[in-house]
Amino acid sequence: MSETFEVDIDRVAAGGTVGRLNDGRVVFVRHAIPGERVRVSLTQERSRFTRGDATEILVPSSHRVKAPCAYAHPGGCGGCDLQHVDPQFQLQWKADVVKEQFQRLAHLDIEIEVQAVGPALSSRTRLRCGVDDDGRLGLRQHGSDEIVPIAGCHVFSVRGNEAFTNDWEGAREVEIRTLGDSTFAVVTLEDDSVVTATLDGLIDEEPARSHVEVNGERFRVSPRSFWQSHEMAPEILTREVLELAKVRRGSRVVDLFSGVGLFSVPLARRVGSDGRVIAVESSSSAAADARRNVADLPYVTVVEQRVTPRLVRETIDDVTTVVLDPPRSGAGIPVMEALAKARPERIVYVSCDAATLARDCRVLVDAGWSLSHIRAFDLFPMTEHVELVAALDRPR
Repeated sequence: MSETFEVDIDRVAAGGTVGRLNDGRVVFVRHAIPGERVRVSLTQERSRFTRGDATEILVPSSHRVKAPCAYAHPGGCGGCDLQHVDPQFQLQWKADVVKEQFQRLAHLDIEIEVQAVGPALSSRTRLRCGVDDDGRLGLRQHGSDEIVPIAGCHVFSVRGNEAFTNDWEGAREVEIRTLGDSTFAVVTLEDDSVVTATLDGLIDEEPARSHVEVNGERFRVSPRSFWQSHEMAPEILTREVLELAKVRRGSRVVDLFSGVGLFSVPLARRVGSDGRVIAVESSSSAAADARRNVADLPYVTVVEQRVTPRLVRETIDDVTTVVLDPPRSGAGIPVMEALAKARPERIVYVSCDAATLARDCRVLVDAGWSLSHIRAFDLFPMTEHVELVAALDRPR
């Protein structure tokens, strides 16, 4: 059993809360709330900092609540890290993390309010599970490959519950999808091959696909294609992107990391046949879906290619509006430097990670760009994560 320490929790930070041990080292603590005094069991030690779990609450916060999920505790599921925090304070928690990341990484002081997006219960439409040695579905412990078997997930759609009652022996990973009009599992087998299956484990002869309607547009989403996990995310993010992009009829738009065309299609409707939309996506599955989804829009070109500085230089100019929605790792400094030099009219950046967004914005700000808008949405309830949409304007 690891040594325990009594710690006063000072503030929130990415990855939990922060306090100090008696020897002065910083300790990042999960399952705690600022203002609490807790007993901490260390899970990781470094020379300058440590990490740990709050295993006993000595002085509780008024914001503490009973976690609605039985698996949300030290040593349990690592998926939800804020189930012990009341919903309103969760929003403030996320805002504080975003502000700290922008101050530290972008050298910007921003004011931001995280907008609530409905109840957390059953809000997710995708859930990636591991499979234990007995064929049971489960989620991993925080910072570990250890599978915690679960009988269901508090934040996942009830449409997927059947999957937890079945034996998935022979599978290494199972992603349950309840997107649009379909419910099925994307199964990674022990030999790394990928198949689709019904929720009772029967492998489909033909790969299943989802069809999702967003604001009157119908999107095909194949098993290997990305789709937002929160049921309300596609509608909310599309609305924000359209508002902040400010494109008009005849505009030229480049949609980087475009996926299956979630933003490309409504952007194309806005610019009309007098305009042009170029959708850039590296995933062959998502690019194929995008081509299907823009089939009635001949002024949209889907480019199956990685987003690189060279692609930016060859594709983007000063009359272009750029929309980008990269993975959690962000667009990266070289791409952002190329964007700064290309000087598009406006950049709208969609991000699920405040740190990488702040890092990438710093490149533009250092080049004279201004962060004109930033908005945050609670599309990852019960976790510290948040979805952000930022608009940046080039120097005049």
